[in-house]
Amino acid sequence: MKVFECGHCNYPLFFENHQCENCGHLCGYWDSDRIMLTFDPLSTSFISDREKIEFKYCKNKEYEVCNWLLEKNDKHDYCPACQLNRTIPNLSDKENFPKWKNLEVAKHRLIYQLQKMGLELRSKMVNNEGFCFDFIVKMNNPNIMTGHASGVITILLQEADSVLREQIRKQLQEPYRSLIGHLRHEVGHYFWERLISNNKEVLRAFRTIFGNEKMDYSNALQLYYKVGAPDNWQDSFISKYATSHPWEDWAETWAHYLHIMDMVETAHFFGLKVNSNEISKNMRIEATFDPYHVKDFDTIINNCIPLSFAVNSINRAMGVPDVYPFVITPGVVKKITFIHELLWPKR
Repeated sequence: MKVFECGHCNYPLFFENHQCENCGHLCGYWDSDRIMLTFDPLSTSFISDREKIEFKYCKNKEYEVCNWLLEKNDKHDYCPACQLNRTIPNLSDKENFPKWKNLEVAKHRLIYQLQKMGLELRSKMVNNEGFCFDFIVKMNNPNIMTGHASGVITILLQEADSVLREQIRKQLQEPYRSLIGHLRHEVGHYFWERLISNNKEVLRAFRTIFGNEKMDYSNALQLYYKVGAPDNWQDSFISKYATSHPWEDWAETWAHYLHIMDMVETAHFFGLKVNSNEISKNMRIEATFDPYHVKDFDTIINNCIPLSFAVNSINRAMGVPDVYPFVITPGVVKKITFIHELLWPKR
């Protein structure tokens, strides 16, 4: 994620800010230019401080779950990110609202990233080949699960409960479980259908690297939950779950590609360096580039590995879990490179 600043006082802003904490000016994200715009809080219209253009907020601003902007005369009431919502939870239930808000924070970060990758984002409510989000409560229905099916990305509201999510993480013996991780994983299934399934040449390359997705999916998952991952799974897979089926290997690898790109982009905009004389040369970095503008993935991964080691070390100093508790082996790099090269022409 890039670093934003107030257009009135130049104070740094988080992506989710609705107001500058320094000068009090209102702010909102303008996705067409990927910048944060600011407005005089005393004005009756939203004319941006620097651009002097009039905007309106996404309709979900009334719930304080979205700060994205639309041009004043835009025919839409909702921003491009919120237009992808097909189902939101019942907001009359007060327990649902904070969970939905957490989901929206993660979803908006996901859409920011997909836009920067140059991917076509179409709402399934308008185009059947698009995708949409269902944020729903399980309601004791065992058939409702977090997942993806034909462009519909379903996220159970319980995943936004940090306590319950941690319980599930421990139960499944996962090193990492987050809302942004769920969203990145599930949207990966959607883009497999869009980018690979109907392209014979790309599909052949996919099968060479990830395996044949025609193996029975249900049986493969049952086998995985029965016997688990093979002993040497880290040689070729980013997670144990990735070993269950080529589709899940793709989705897990896709999610980690997005993790890596976001980490390195953030490091770049903060100008982070890992360059101490106390560490080996191969663990030194200087984040001088935006990874979305770099074609050679080796350059990106050579910065990501020492960066993740550095931030993990800071977390351990504070007695909290690693930010990125994964090992990126050469076999995994090969798979992530496949994704990077597949997406590069879309930049």
